[in-house]
Amino acid sequence: MNALSFDPLLPWPFVGAVALLALMIAAWSLWRGLRGWPWRGLAGLAAAAALAGPALESGIRNKLPDIVLLLEDRSASQSLPGRAAQTDAAIEEVTRQIDALPDTEIRRVSLGDDADGTLLGTALTRALAAEPASRVAGVIAVTDGLAHDAPMLPAGAPAPVHVLRTGRPDDWDRRLVIEEAPAYGLIGEPVTIRLRIEDQGAVPEEIADRPARLRISVDGDDAQSVDLPPGLSAELQVTPEHAGQNVVSIAFDAPVSAGPELTDRNNAAAIQIQGVHDRLRVLLVSGEPHAGERTWRNLLKSDANVDLIHFTILRPPDKMDAVPVNEMSLIAFPTQELFMQRINDFDLIIFDRYRVRGILMPQYFDNIRRYVEEGGAVLVAAGPEMSSVESLNLSPLGGILPARPTGRVYDRAFLPRLTEEGQRHPVTAGLTGAPSPDGRDAAGDSWGRWLRMSQVVPNPRAQVVMTGANDEPLLVLDRVGEGRVAMLTSDQVWLWGRGFEGGGPQLELLRRIAHWSMKEPELEEEALTADVSDGLTVTLTRRTLDAAAGPLTITLPGGKTEMLPLAQAGPGRFTARWTAPGPGLYRFADDQITRVIALGPASPREFEETVASAEAFAPLVEATHGGVVRLSDGIPRLRTVREGRPAHGQGVGGEWIGITPRDAATVSGMTHRPLLPGWGWLALIAGLGLAGWLAEGRGWPRRAA
Repeated sequence: MNALSFDPLLPWPFVGAVALLALMIAAWSLWRGLRGWPWRGLAGLAAAAALAGPALESGIRNKLPDIVLLLEDRSASQSLPGRAAQTDAAIEEVTRQIDALPDTEIRRVSLGDDADGTLLGTALTRALAAEPASRVAGVIAVTDGLAHDAPMLPAGAPAPVHVLRTGRPDDWDRRLVIEEAPAYGLIGEPVTIRLRIEDQGAVPEEIADRPARLRISVDGDDAQSVDLPPGLSAELQVTPEHAGQNVVSIAFDAPVSAGPELTDRNNAAAIQIQGVHDRLRVLLVSGEPHAGERTWRNLLKSDANVDLIHFTILRPPDKMDAVPVNEMSLIAFPTQELFMQRINDFDLIIFDRYRVRGILMPQYFDNIRRYVEEGGAVLVAAGPEMSSVESLNLSPLGGILPARPTGRVYDRAFLPRLTEEGQRHPVTAGLTGAPSPDGRDAAGDSWGRWLRMSQVVPNPRAQVVMTGANDEPLLVLDRVGEGRVAMLTSDQVWLWGRGFEGGGPQLELLRRIAHWSMKEPELEEEALTADVSDGLTVTLTRRTLDAAAGPLTITLPGGKTEMLPLAQAGPGRFTARWTAPGPGLYRFADDQITRVIALGPASPREFEETVASAEAFAPLVEATHGGVVRLSDGIPRLRTVREGRPAHGQGVGGEWIGITPRDAATVSGMTHRPLLPGWGWLALIAGLGLAGWLAEGRGWPRRAA
């Protein structure tokens, strides 16, 4: 390869100015009739050429082969009926035709599943960026055209872009579309889910207007049925019944017709709604001022999610101090409003060292008992009054209390300990510094002592989780109807908060008692939790008061079941790690409890839209003069076309697509030699100038004559 190149000594504008000046001088000389005007012009042009620095380049030119990008879509939607076979046949035939072309190479880009769907735009953009634009002769994408990153498709390409579209003209599908679904909902308050049924493709006439029967189920309960015509949005009311995850599954059966729909994977959806409390409302009634009175108040006021109403009875009815009523500044206790009219507004009622002194009438206690049986909660923090004639046990409320006082009070120091059941119960399990059950406590790893407690006899069904003096019950928990009752038989818990003998986990213990009473899911003694990680991997934790648990029965989305054994991870805790075979709705159950969870989307994004379409590629195909070919009509032939010409058309043998050959090459062994050395240019310019002078002098014309 030989070529002429330039390496100017001065900027090109200055070189051009010199050449223009030379031409102007030559023209002026011609106008004046000077016979040396050609030599003058040539001398000026020679000076301009010397400043341009002309040189001869020579080397060996090596032609580079053209590159054809072959994009192969192997995403999940390509596994629908017929598409995989079309893709394999097209890839094989296109590869054979490209291999038959001289100086042409294939760059295959295979695209699989991604959590965000089919990323065709990203794959094509990266493939084009990885190859020199001067060598790309064409782009051929074998795909169904369902790109979930259409904005990432490039606006143009250095060569024609062709789409070989899979699928059939009679493909159709019916899918469930969730238009709006809440992520959170108040417990007991209905939330709205808006959805519709959508038909796509060539829907058979007998199916087009037939409504779909939706089945709605919450946490695996019995399903409700609703008929919904296609294309019509509907609103469903669902009520979260408990705190934590509420799984709503919605599905419909595939319509029956001569030509089945593409897939039923998009006929179902799983919606996870977190049930939350609006505000936890607590009523705290203190029977009298005492050293630990503010313990409960400080605990509940520190929780931003708790609305607290606190009353302390400072002046009982039997107090005789001869103070006129009109001089008292104490407000009246609104017993009628609190315990009759608005009692159901509270999530928890706490009686802190309360004495029965006639302030609350018997019908109020009857109403509190009904409130507990219907789902409310009562917590009793008892002092010596529990063992007196003013005990709550002697009121109508005594029928639901978890323990019955004997009348004896222990006025001596004792160390609270966890029972065997307390080590498994979530209210007391894992409390920091808990003493060992055998009494041999590690140094510095124990609780401080309390100084007083009442002796009680627990109900047979109650759970004793802590003991005190003489191993008597200190903390007793029980369930009554739909509600819960807790009793702390000592008023000395405040000693832990003051750091007496090292103190103890006062706030944590009281917080757990209160939140267990209000049915916090994390404190349920019989519970099954599932933590999802790494996509389809689930860590299952079974909490129970029994000595053993499991195995779990797992119900897969298709209805098959399998057993999963559990391993003990601590007192009352059994765990297992399990990986699901695929996304969907799974049910985990044992003899006592059932849990439903949704792993991944019930309808993966790959199956949200299944009817093949190349609309996303239309702007790019049009900008590069490419074409879209349906593989159901046959595989197109491949030919070469000149750059800028249409690269798609219909021939005698069927459709054809074209690629544009490129003339890319590399040069090796390059040499660079100036056209003339510097002294040569000076000699040339001087010779031309001398010739002009001689032509205009006297001697040259006489010799010529």
